[in-house]
Amino acid sequence: MAKKIRLAVNGVGNCASSLLQGIVYYARQERQKKREEHLGLMHYRIGPYAPGDIEVVAAFDIDRRKVGQALDKAIFAPPNCTQDIVRPMPKSKVKVQMADVLDGVAEHMKEFPENQRFEPASAKPVNMAKVLRDSGAEILVNYLPVGSQKATEAVATACLETGVSLVNCIPVFIVSNPAWADRFAKSGIPCVGDDIKAQIGATIVHRTLTRLFVERGAAIDGTYQLNVGGNTDFLNMLKRERLASKKVSKTEAVTSQLETPLSPDQVHIGPADYVPWIKDNKICFLRMEGRGFAGIPLNIELRLSVEDSPNSAGVAIDAIRCCKLARDRGVGGPLASIASYTMKHPPQQFTDNVARQMVEAFILGQRER
Repeated sequence: MAKKIRLAVNGVGNCASSLLQGIVYYARQERQKKREEHLGLMHYRIGPYAPGDIEVVAAFDIDRRKVGQALDKAIFAPPNCTQDIVRPMPKSKVKVQMADVLDGVAEHMKEFPENQRFEPASAKPVNMAKVLRDSGAEILVNYLPVGSQKATEAVATACLETGVSLVNCIPVFIVSNPAWADRFAKSGIPCVGDDIKAQIGATIVHRTLTRLFVERGAAIDGTYQLNVGGNTDFLNMLKRERLASKKVSKTEAVTSQLETPLSPDQVHIGPADYVPWIKDNKICFLRMEGRGFAGIPLNIELRLSVEDSPNSAGVAIDAIRCCKLARDRGVGGPLASIASYTMKHPPQQFTDNVARQMVEAFILGQRER
């Protein structure tokens, strides 16, 4: 039996809720020997680790409805609104602890109803490094809101102080920033980032179609991707000032698949609006205009509707386990294979086909590129 992967979670929002419920779901499927135990996973086992081998040992948030609560209750507290996978959850001994707010809450959220916005607690922030050390956490998954630059840098610093690996699921550039990456490498700490791709989401679909144009000899003249949603991620992103790195991350994820760059005015990729009643559903509207044989025009119009947070969890569960494999093997620094496969803004971009081959090779024990 594999040892448990001791995980800390920073940000007990919808993505964390889906991930933690999913871990329990797949553990139960395995115990009951259900035929569907592998459904929805890119890898059922990564090395010796199945989904149920992930155990949360620490959790951090800033919302008064979550701080101080047992983790099994906190993941269902407002403003979380994702679909239930396992409810009720098994009782957890982990209490959600108060993180430092810093730039983790956008001011404009005050204008919205309490059940939609963050409500910062008045509790004193804990020493995150001490909690990580005391809990025995090996890996921290970062689920802070888009635009949380200072808060994410504080998390990365705590990881470096304690030897804890970072899986950075948001578009604050840590793992893909050479200065931060060098610090993790010199400390011998594996890390994965930045900005998670969904399992079947807007970015991976857009990347795949972009690569299809290239590999079939067609040209793309212009493309856009517009997304709407009703969770706190989309509410947070109404403040355009918080979107600088998000727009870079999403745009580069798609345009990196082209051999000839598009001019900036011919590509637009980013969130469009917040629609509260659709909750954790995310709707993508995508258009691609181009030319095929003999320059004859063609275009693609696509509408994609997904539950946003389980879509993220289906990828994070692999990033976490690959990070643990790296720790077991004494591999430090950014993990190029799993980062390029699971993240929008990895240290180095590859096509998804090549990235998948790199991940399979890494799982089998081959060295990182």
